[in-house]
Amino acid sequence: MDEALIIRHADTDDINSIGFLAHQIWPATYGHILAKEQLDYMLQMMYSPASLKKQMQQEHVFLIAELDEEPVGFASFSPTPDAGTFKLHKIYVRTDIQGKGLGKALINAVAEEIREKNAHCLRLNVNRHNMAKDFYERLGFVIVKEEDIDIGNGYFMNDYVMEKTL
Repeated sequence: MDEALIIRHADTDDINSIGFLAHQIWPATYGHILAKEQLDYMLQMMYSPASLKKQMQQEHVFLIAELDEEPVGFASFSPTPDAGTFKLHKIYVRTDIQGKGLGKALINAVAEEIREKNAHCLRLNVNRHNMAKDFYERLGFVIVKEEDIDIGNGYFMNDYVMEKTL
């Protein structure tokens, strides 16, 4: 990759960039898995400016990946009630540049930060039909269980829970 990759902490000034990226990435990622109505509902629920601000106020740390100062991906994570375990809530990279190591770089940045906080485990949820499951497995994550999460409005997230020992 010729461009300069920077991964930095995001703050409330980055909320619009994160929302914009999510609205670019989600239709390509989930359009074949979720009905448009559910996709729209989830984008509003998770990526509206008010929702992102609330997440940032609730211990979610957001990272932004930039190539040549242009935001191209993001991740968010937070501690869980389980000592030494952190949850990766979000990790998305623009679809036109996936496969170039940005997702791995974001995971590594998260792992580095949480190791400094005495973490020994990184946990995530991934839709059971999302091809990203294979990406996570290549990075050392293993499926520990399945769960169906009621997110309201009659919709469910049908996920694998995956963990990686650090």
